[in-house]
Amino acid sequence: MGDVDERAESGPGGAPVDQATFAAGCFWGVESTFREVPGVVDVTVGYTGGTTERPTYEQVCSHRTGHAEAVLVAFDPARVSYDELLDVFWRMHDPTTLNRQGPDVGSQYRSAVFTHGEDQQKAAEASKERVQDRFRRPIVTEIAPASKFWPAEEYHQRYFEKHGIAGCHLPS
Repeated sequence: MGDVDERAESGPGGAPVDQATFAAGCFWGVESTFREVPGVVDVTVGYTGGTTERPTYEQVCSHRTGHAEAVLVAFDPARVSYDELLDVFWRMHDPTTLNRQGPDVGSQYRSAVFTHGEDQQKAAEASKERVQDRFRRPIVTEIAPASKFWPAEEYHQRYFEKHGIAGCHLPS
Protein backbone atom coordinates (compact mmCIF):
# COMPACT_ATOMS: atom_id res chain seq x y z
CA MET A 1 0.00 0.00 0.00
CA GLY A 2 1.27 3.48 -0.56
CA ASP A 3 -0.09 5.82 -3.15
CA VAL A 4 -3.84 5.98 -3.30
CA ASP A 5 -3.79 5.02 -6.96
CA GLU A 6 -2.43 1.62 -5.99
CA ARG A 7 -5.39 -0.70 -5.93
CA ALA A 8 -5.87 -4.30 -5.01
CA GLU A 9 -6.80 -5.91 -8.30
CA SER A 10 -8.86 -8.67 -6.79
CA GLY A 11 -10.02 -10.20 -3.56
CA PRO A 12 -10.85 -13.81 -2.79
CA GLY A 13 -11.98 -15.68 -5.88
CA GLY A 14 -10.73 -12.91 -8.16
CA ALA A 15 -13.53 -10.44 -7.33
CA PRO A 16 -12.63 -6.82 -8.15
CA VAL A 17 -11.83 -4.70 -5.11
CA ASP A 18 -12.43 -1.00 -4.47
CA GLN A 19 -10.87 1.15 -1.74
CA ALA A 20 -12.26 3.53 0.86
CA THR A 21 -10.40 5.53 3.50
CA PHE A 22 -11.93 6.61 6.80
CA ALA A 23 -10.74 8.31 10.00
CA ALA A 24 -12.93 8.09 13.10
CA GLY A 25 -10.62 8.30 16.10
CA CYS A 26 -8.36 5.53 17.37
CA PHE A 27 -7.70 3.34 14.33
CA TRP A 28 -7.72 0.06 16.27
CA GLY A 29 -11.46 0.21 16.87
CA VAL A 30 -12.22 1.55 13.41
CA GLU A 31 -10.28 -1.34 11.87
CA SER A 32 -12.05 -3.90 14.05
CA THR A 33 -15.49 -2.54 13.14
CA PHE A 34 -14.85 -2.54 9.39
CA ARG A 35 -13.37 -6.07 9.51
CA GLU A 36 -16.79 -7.30 10.68
CA VAL A 37 -18.60 -5.95 7.60
CA PRO A 38 -19.44 -8.66 5.04
CA GLY A 39 -17.81 -7.78 1.73
CA VAL A 40 -14.79 -6.10 3.31
CA VAL A 41 -11.75 -7.93 1.97
CA ASP A 42 -9.01 -6.26 4.04
CA VAL A 43 -8.40 -3.31 6.36
CA THR A 44 -5.04 -1.60 6.85
CA VAL A 45 -4.47 0.93 9.64
CA GLY A 46 -2.24 3.87 8.88
CA TYR A 47 -1.82 7.59 8.52
CA THR A 48 -3.06 10.03 5.89
CA GLY A 49 -3.94 13.67 5.40
CA GLY A 50 -0.61 15.04 6.60
CA THR A 51 2.68 16.36 5.32
CA THR A 52 5.41 14.12 6.75
CA GLU A 53 6.63 11.23 4.60
CA ARG A 54 6.62 7.79 6.23
CA PRO A 55 5.37 9.10 9.58
CA THR A 56 5.73 6.99 12.70
CA TYR A 57 3.10 6.66 15.39
CA GLU A 58 5.22 8.80 17.70
CA GLN A 59 5.49 11.54 15.05
CA VAL A 60 1.74 11.51 14.40
CA CYS A 61 1.07 11.73 18.16
CA SER A 62 3.36 14.78 18.36
CA HIS A 63 0.67 16.77 16.49
CA ARG A 64 3.25 18.08 14.01
CA THR A 65 2.60 15.90 10.95
CA GLY A 66 -1.04 16.76 10.22
CA HIS A 67 -1.92 13.08 9.72
CA ALA A 68 -5.07 11.37 10.88
CA GLU A 69 -5.15 7.83 12.20
CA ALA A 70 -7.10 6.18 9.39
CA VAL A 71 -8.05 2.88 7.82
CA LEU A 72 -7.74 1.86 4.19
CA VAL A 73 -10.64 -0.50 3.49
CA ALA A 74 -10.48 -2.90 0.54
CA PHE A 75 -13.98 -4.04 -0.33
CA ASP A 76 -15.88 -6.08 -2.89
CA PRO A 77 -18.46 -3.67 -4.38
CA ALA A 78 -20.61 -6.63 -5.44
CA ARG A 79 -21.05 -7.54 -1.75
CA VAL A 80 -21.00 -4.19 0.04
CA SER A 81 -21.53 -0.74 -1.39
CA TYR A 82 -19.58 2.40 -0.60
CA ASP A 83 -22.83 3.89 0.76
CA GLU A 84 -23.13 0.97 3.17
CA LEU A 85 -19.57 1.58 4.36
CA LEU A 86 -20.45 5.23 4.89
CA ASP A 87 -23.42 4.15 7.04
CA VAL A 88 -21.07 2.05 9.19
CA PHE A 89 -18.70 5.02 9.45
CA TRP A 90 -21.40 7.45 10.66
CA ARG A 91 -22.66 4.96 13.27
CA MET A 92 -19.25 4.08 14.72
CA HIS A 93 -18.28 7.48 16.09
CA ASP A 94 -19.42 10.99 16.97
CA PRO A 95 -18.83 13.08 13.84
CA THR A 96 -19.79 16.28 15.68
CA THR A 97 -16.69 16.47 17.87
CA LEU A 98 -13.72 18.31 16.42
CA ASN A 99 -10.37 16.55 16.75
CA ARG A 100 -11.49 14.06 19.38
CA GLN A 101 -13.31 10.80 19.94
CA GLY A 102 -14.07 9.92 23.55
CA PRO A 103 -10.91 10.29 25.62
CA ASP A 104 -8.68 10.55 22.53
CA VAL A 105 -7.89 14.19 21.79
CA GLY A 106 -5.85 15.67 18.95
CA SER A 107 -6.09 16.25 15.22
CA GLN A 108 -4.93 12.68 14.53
CA TYR A 109 -8.31 11.55 15.96
CA ARG A 110 -10.38 13.74 13.65
CA SER A 111 -13.40 12.50 11.76
CA ALA A 112 -12.68 12.33 8.04
CA VAL A 113 -13.65 10.60 4.83
CA PHE A 114 -10.81 10.56 2.31
CA THR A 115 -12.37 9.89 -1.07
CA HIS A 116 -11.02 7.91 -4.00
CA GLY A 117 -12.55 9.69 -6.97
CA GLU A 118 -15.45 11.98 -7.76
CA ASP A 119 -18.13 9.31 -7.22
CA GLN A 120 -16.97 8.70 -3.65
CA GLN A 121 -16.70 12.46 -3.04
CA LYS A 122 -20.32 13.00 -4.12
CA ALA A 123 -21.54 9.96 -2.18
CA ALA A 124 -19.76 11.07 1.00
CA GLU A 125 -21.15 14.61 0.79
CA ALA A 126 -24.69 13.33 0.14
CA SER A 127 -24.38 10.83 2.98
CA LYS A 128 -23.24 13.55 5.38
CA GLU A 129 -26.30 15.63 4.50
CA ARG A 130 -28.60 12.61 4.97
CA VAL A 131 -27.33 11.75 8.45
CA GLN A 132 -27.06 15.29 9.83
CA ASP A 133 -30.58 15.02 11.30
CA ARG A 134 -29.39 12.19 13.59
CA PHE A 135 -27.20 14.64 15.50
CA ARG A 136 -27.98 17.71 17.59
CA ARG A 137 -24.75 19.47 16.66
CA PRO A 138 -23.34 20.06 13.17
CA ILE A 139 -21.19 17.32 11.67
CA VAL A 140 -17.56 18.47 11.48
CA THR A 141 -16.29 15.51 9.45
CA GLU A 142 -13.71 16.47 6.84
CA ILE A 143 -14.46 15.13 3.36
CA ALA A 144 -11.44 15.45 1.09
CA PRO A 145 -9.69 13.63 -1.75
CA ALA A 146 -7.46 10.81 -0.54
CA SER A 147 -3.76 11.53 -0.46
CA LYS A 148 -0.77 9.34 0.32
CA PHE A 149 -1.69 6.59 2.79
CA TRP A 150 1.13 5.34 4.98
CA PRO A 151 0.50 1.95 6.63
CA ALA A 152 1.10 2.06 10.38
CA GLU A 153 3.71 -0.05 12.08
CA GLU A 154 3.00 -3.80 12.12
CA TYR A 155 2.17 -3.84 15.83
CA HIS A 156 -0.87 -1.63 15.09
CA GLN A 157 -2.29 -3.96 12.41
CA ARG A 158 -5.10 -6.23 13.72
CA TYR A 159 -4.36 -4.85 17.18
CA PHE A 160 -7.47 -6.19 18.91
CA GLU A 161 -7.01 -9.64 17.36
CA LYS A 162 -3.41 -9.79 18.55
CA HIS A 163 -4.10 -8.53 22.06
CA GLY A 164 -7.53 -9.99 22.75
CA ILE A 165 -9.06 -6.69 23.75
CA ALA A 166 -11.84 -4.56 22.39
CA GLY A 167 -11.19 -1.05 23.61
CA CYS A 168 -11.09 2.45 22.20
CA HIS A 169 -14.10 4.69 22.14
CA LEU A 170 -16.33 2.77 19.78
CA PRO A 171 -19.82 1.69 20.82
CA SER A 172 -20.35 -2.05 20.95
